[in-house]
Amino acid sequence: MNFDLVDLVVRLVFGSIAAFAAILLWSKTRDAAWLFIIVSSILFYGVIVYDALVYFGALAQLPFGQQAQAVSEIVLRALPYVFLTIGFIAAVRRRS
Repeated sequence: MNFDLVDLVVRLVFGSIAAFAAILLWSKTRDAAWLFIIVSSILFYGVIVYDALVYFGALAQLPFGQQAQAVSEIVLRALPYVFLTIGFIAAVRRRS
């Protein structure tokens, strides 16, 4: 059994549940800190979907160069952490 595929399916299932819950919460909150954390959760799911597309070879057909793919992957993987950091900073500033 291919454990990479099992890992990917488990991350897709639980990531989709988390993204769905985040979208539901998004409609109910107007707090800036929560909004940034919600966006980071959705971006984390985007990373999982990107991993699935790479695993199944769907992105190999795109006409991007190796450098462009590497830069876009780095940015995609870093963005959720950027939004988490902004959300945490916003929450700390609100509390102090």
